[in-house]
Amino acid sequence: MLDIKVLQHEPERVRKALEARGARIDMAEFAALDEQRRVLIARSEELRRERNAVSARVGALKRKGEDATEIIARVGSVNAGIKDLEGELDLVQERLHDWILRLPNIPHASVPVGRDENDNPEFSRFGVAPVFAFPPKEHWELGEVLGGLDFERGAKLSGSRFVLYKGWAARLERALANFFLDVHIQEHGYTEMLPPLMVNSKTMTGTGNLPKFAEDLFRIADSDYWLIPTAEVPLTNIYAGEVLEAGMLPLALTAQTPCFRSEAGSYGKDTRGLIRMHQFTKVEMVRIVRPEESYAALEEMRENAEDLLRRLELPYRVITLCTGDMGFASAKTYDLEVWLPGQNKYREISSCSNCEDFQARRMDLRFRPKDGSRGGGGKPEFVHTLNGSGLPVGRTMAAILENGQRADGSVTLPKVLRPYLGGLEVLQA
Repeated sequence: MLDIKVLQHEPERVRKALEARGARIDMAEFAALDEQRRVLIARSEELRRERNAVSARVGALKRKGEDATEIIARVGSVNAGIKDLEGELDLVQERLHDWILRLPNIPHASVPVGRDENDNPEFSRFGVAPVFAFPPKEHWELGEVLGGLDFERGAKLSGSRFVLYKGWAARLERALANFFLDVHIQEHGYTEMLPPLMVNSKTMTGTGNLPKFAEDLFRIADSDYWLIPTAEVPLTNIYAGEVLEAGMLPLALTAQTPCFRSEAGSYGKDTRGLIRMHQFTKVEMVRIVRPEESYAALEEMRENAEDLLRRLELPYRVITLCTGDMGFASAKTYDLEVWLPGQNKYREISSCSNCEDFQARRMDLRFRPKDGSRGGGGKPEFVHTLNGSGLPVGRTMAAILENGQRADGSVTLPKVLRPYLGGLEVLQA
């Protein structure tokens, strides 16, 4: 969430920054709520001062043996007034807090201004799109012919946007996840975690998924449990409400989990294949760092995701998301898009974002600098949080099938995966 002091003292900057994201913000509504809050606080403090003064008079009268009945009645009246004001104040502060929770993050100064995905500039590119002497098939065609992806039975078991992995596909799913984790842990310096797959509303709120995006999530009926849309949610919240010692930072965490998304609003989009599923496996990267380190950490995280695609020999490009295409909690985001020959286009495979202190404020996650190291005498400060896909397994499998396909319908597997597959080099029907 945004710093309330920034909203109070720089409302025009906030309004312009969020308008660049396409968010229309009524700052007058905030000002009215904030003024109402200030008035109630001032009135409460005034009544407390009166109560203290009246209570002192009661004590003085009693010491003199004089009648204090009338003044005691006044104390009761003042207490009742304070209670009423506190009730009003709680309601106003709740409305104000909810209003701020629904505001997206302010874009970093380096983020290009734009309306949508068409305004995203290309940052870099790797590899050359393969040229085939035959019309390339899409991954779901290849997966079904090769007998590994069964969308019909997946739909029978659960419904649309589910798939049953069989044989080589189930093994390839496991191999990809293990490969991603091995590289992140052994070479990129991440610590592996295995978090819960269900979290409570407070945890979802901490990363910005609630309250604004409830329709995109799956909730367990008659409970406060939600299925995670990504491991970012539990990983980022591990230290919520804590003050970390400076020596604990930076933190680099990774996890492989199933992810669950309702895909609300995506009806008619990517109805076939592995691109947009209700359930999919993903390896997530999360970093928790000091504020001055977060943009260097973003570049490292982007490089970590790129490293996996390069080892898999998959052509891809990196784009910088413009203000109008950024995620709710992000201050800056890079998207990695892998080439899919069957679709003849680049498709998103990883998104790496710096949320700065936006999530940390929501979950009250701070660190204590070493005394004098930042001129603050060790006063706790909010950390910066980052997250990135490293990588989603289903979309990576789709890219491997489409880029490795051959004229006879078989698929050549990337060399780096073969040790995870018992030396298997080619998928054949």
